[in-house]
Parts: sequence; C-alpha cells; structure tokens
Amino acid sequence: MSEPIKVASRLRDYVLEERADDWAAVVAGRPGTFAIVDENVWRLHGDGVLSGVRDPVVLPIDEEHKTLATVSWLYDELLRRGLRRNGCVLSVGGGITQDLTGFAVSTLYRGVRWVYAPTTLLAQADSCIGGKTSLNYGPYKNLIGTMYPPERVVLDPRFLGTLSSDDFFSGLGEVVKLHVLGGAETARRLADGMEALLGRRADVLGAAVLASLHIKVPYIEEDEFDRGRRNLLNFGHCFGHALEAATSFAVPHGQAVVLGMLLAETVAIQRGIASAPFRHDLEQGLLLPALVRHVALDGAGRDSVIEAMRHDKKRTGTGLALVMCVDEYRMLQVADLTEAEARAALDELERW
Repeated sequence: MSEPIKVASRLRDYVLEERADDWAAVVAGRPGTFAIVDENVWRLHGDGVLSGVRDPVVLPIDEEHKTLATVSWLYDELLRRGLRRNGCVLSVGGGITQDLTGFAVSTLYRGVRWVYAPTTLLAQADSCIGGKTSLNYGPYKNLIGTMYPPERVVLDPRFLGTLSSDDFFSGLGEVVKLHVLGGAETARRLADGMEALLGRRADVLGAAVLASLHIKVPYIEEDEFDRGRRNLLNFGHCFGHALEAATSFAVPHGQAVVLGMLLAETVAIQRGIASAPFRHDLEQGLLLPALVRHVALDGAGRDSVIEAMRHDKKRTGTGLALVMCVDEYRMLQVADLTEAEARAALDELERW
C-alpha cells in the first residue's frame, strides 16, 4: 500500500488512502453512519468488499438521475433512516454517486460528514479529489453544484477488477488528460506503458491512478475554488461536455473528453499555436489509443454542440471557452473561441 495522499483545503483538509481490507465494515459500523451505494456496485460487491455494509440506500445510476429530484429522494431516505447533523455518510460508487451524495450531504443540515469510496477508474484517478459536486439541469451538464470535500477518500483496487469496458475507457480518458497536464515526462511515461495499461495490468493501473492524483493535487490546492489555474483541468471538457449533451450522454464521459482533447488540438493547429509533429505525437501516443467511441454528427448535432458550449459554466466572455495543449505540453486557456472555429474543428470528427 502507498502512503496516504494529503490534500490541503480551506474547507476541510482530507486524505486519500489506498486500502484493500475490511474498511467498509469499519466505517459502516460506526454509530450514526449511513451508506449510499451505487446499485451496480452493490450487485457486484454486496457479498464481497461491502459485506459489512448493512441496509444501504441503493442508488440508481445514470445521467438522467443526476438531478435535484434524486437529491430530494436522498434527503427523504437519509432522514427516514435517522441521519442527524452529527452523523456521517459513507458513499460508494462512481462519479454520479459522488455528485449526488456530495451535493446532498453538503446541503442537508448545512453539511454532514462523509467518506467516499470511488469505484470506477474515472472516480479513483480524477473526480474523487477536488471536492466538486455537480448536477445536471435540463439539457445542461454539471450546471449546479457545490464545493464540499469528504473527510476521507478510500481507494480500493478491488473495485477496478469488475469494471465494464465502457467504464474502463471512460476513466482512461481522464488518466490521459491528467498525464498530459503533468508535462512531457509523465505523458511519455504513460505512452510507454499504454499497452500494459490497456491490458489492465493491476500494477500499471494502480500506478497510473496514483500518478494522476499526484498530478492533480497541486492544481486543487493552488486554486480550490476554480478561479484560475484549476480551469486548465478542463482540457478536453469544453468540447467534451457539449458532445455528451448533444448525444444525450450516449458517449461515456472520459471518451467525450478524449474527443474533446482531439478537437481542442485541432483548434490549436488552426490557430498556429501547436505544431503538426507535436499533435501527431500526442494523438498517436496517448489520445487515439484511449479512444474506442467514435461520433458522427449531422448538422443538427453540431448545432447542439455549439448551443451546449454557449451554456458552458466556464464561459465568461462573448466567445466560447477552450483549453488547449500547445508545444512542449504547455496548457493555454482562451475565452475567445469563435463558433466558426468550433464548427471547423467538429468537421474533423469523422477523421477519428
């Protein structure tokens, strides 16, 4: 087991720790603690990793449920079971479970303690850190949210052994993104190990998760409330979230992020701020090996992407928001992307 990763927060310092023991029984057995578990995780691990968890709130999981209506249902369930202000919630699941639970506990009694156990590659390598909670509102993804970190994050590698192909490749997209943000050395190291990673070799997968978290920690600690450098973590998300919305979330998040990174680099080439050799190396070494979902959009679909980008919460000016990676793995955030540029980039979708 690795050493715990400590995260400094102005809201509450917290730790991420790798565990593969009876942590679930220990946490769930504490007085006043109630568990919320992803229904798929409960089905797969209720008799194993989670055998010590009794009578959890079993949460239906899909993007259609990531709404205020589901949060209201969670309030009712937790109150019915007797959760008090000094109680604690154990949340077990992927990013949707994290968003719903985190939002619920951040607003119920103005804040209830919680422990989070991420169960997907995406959640373990990326979303478990940073304290963000996000809900969809109408057609808009992650428009509503709070900042409320758990007091502890438990990383259990046993959950990763039962991931579907969709969940694995969704998480791989965020792993790739973070290694690109980490710079040339981390990006090349991941590219060199991509074959073993795609083969889901446990040691390589675990190392990639921990490396991703170590890369993300400085972004979170320096800019906890998303006002500056942390926005660079949206590399791939400006187009990616819009693609998710335009396809009614048929494209898994991490795959939309991979496509979003490819589209962002197309804009960088169009603007002359990234070289063709750099984009080629990035595409061939990291982005295309991580891409298994391809999207073709008709005119209406492209209109939907542009409309979603207009409503991106990261947009602050009259133009569209975009984060790009330019030569030598330098990140650049702009707020002046034109709709014409976005449409020209979307013309390249069929190339992938």
